Amino acid sequence: MIKIHLVVVGKIKESFFREGVNEYLKRLSRFADVSVRELPERSTLEEEGEDILRAVKGYVIALAIEGKKLSSELLAQKLKSLTDGGKEISLVIGSSHGLCKAVKDRADFLLSFSDMTFPHQLMRVILCEQIYRAFMINAGSEYHK
Repeated sequence: MIKIHLVVVGKIKESFFREGVNEYLKRLSRFADVSVRELPERSTLEEEGEDILRAVKGYVIALAIEGKKLSSELLAQKLKSLTDGGKEISLVIGSSHGLCKAVKDRADFLLSFSDMTFPHQLMRVILCEQIYRAFMINAGSEYHK
């Protein structure tokens, strides 16, 4: 089964965000083995970066505002090409302070969802939904209209 690792800095405090993430993780379980690795917020981005670099596996996609913007269809294509090739994928969300240069340099792909800034916890829900949407697009489902 496809392995996807969500490597995230910080915990989700609000139950409604946690419930949203859990719902998409449950839906994704039919397509992939998805794990979530929550790392603690640290005093510097470099310390957080060291933790992130120890946690990532396989092809690394880091969320960064300066990254490339993709439509849902293009994200689906990208994930399909990686998973068809048997790649393990790590998706990284840094803390509210961002990601250090070492993590961005290690990433195989920098992905931006928008020029806007989103709360860290909401971004985790959005990312899980878009991964689920990508799998549904690739399955030819009506979910994506």
